[in-house]
Amino acid sequence: MLTIGEFARRGRVSVRMLRHYDATGLLRPARTDPATGYRHYTADQLDLLNRVVALKDLGFTLNQVKEIVDGRVGVDRLREMLRGRRAELEAVVAEATARLARVEVRLRSIESEGHMPEHDVVIKSLPAQRVARLSAISRSYAPEDIGPVVSPLFKRLCELLSDAGIPLAGPGIALYADAGGGAVTAYAAFPVADADLGRSANAEGAGGDAGFEVVDLPAVERAAVIVHRGSMDEVVPTAQALERWVDAHGHHADGYPREVTLEAPERRADWVTELQLPLAATR
Repeated sequence: MLTIGEFARRGRVSVRMLRHYDATGLLRPARTDPATGYRHYTADQLDLLNRVVALKDLGFTLNQVKEIVDGRVGVDRLREMLRGRRAELEAVVAEATARLARVEVRLRSIESEGHMPEHDVVIKSLPAQRVARLSAISRSYAPEDIGPVVSPLFKRLCELLSDAGIPLAGPGIALYADAGGGAVTAYAAFPVADADLGRSANAEGAGGDAGFEVVDLPAVERAAVIVHRGSMDEVVPTAQALERWVDAHGHHADGYPREVTLEAPERRADWVTELQLPLAATR
């Protein structure tokens, strides 16, 4: 018979772990002294201990290990459990590989520029939204052309929604689409709630006689997102940083970024805007 300390040394586990296995019924000692409570094991139990350790190393929970060593799991079920663990580990490896690639990109950026990047980019999904919107044509996508078009649109849309008795259900969103010849269609939009639309007599259907249209923005499965701080007249460096990140990480843009105004105090230099660039589906 082996004391718990000797058994732990031979099995290369801790005494504390053996006590835990005993408490859970996973590996009981061969004998427990009724007077002292000392645990004793036989050398034959090392085979069971090694099996427990091996199964734990595969990532199985103690409950799963207990089912396996107790013989309650057949070959087919064990095969299914192992395949499940393989799939989980493959997902972990894929995520670690993607994270490693992001680390490499950040390192290259630091090495080439000599400092940490000023902007951080994340990928997230965007939910579908119902919005009220107005549109107008801008002769180009340049900030000096966009600004004079979008700003009046937001002002007018706020007035129309107020007149219709419809409160804003979220921050303003600027959207863009090609209009041909280098021009773009600019949209100013605000999220609106169905309940508020239903209570408004001036916003029937898709805006009705209220002077705006109500549309559903589709959900976006993946968008690269960056935060711009300051006037939108100075957004180009932030937008370019977003484009560089997308290219460096092997993604492809799907259209123009959405511009979500998170904060718009009187001083334009204090504005906070989130640029959300939809990404094309991976092939």
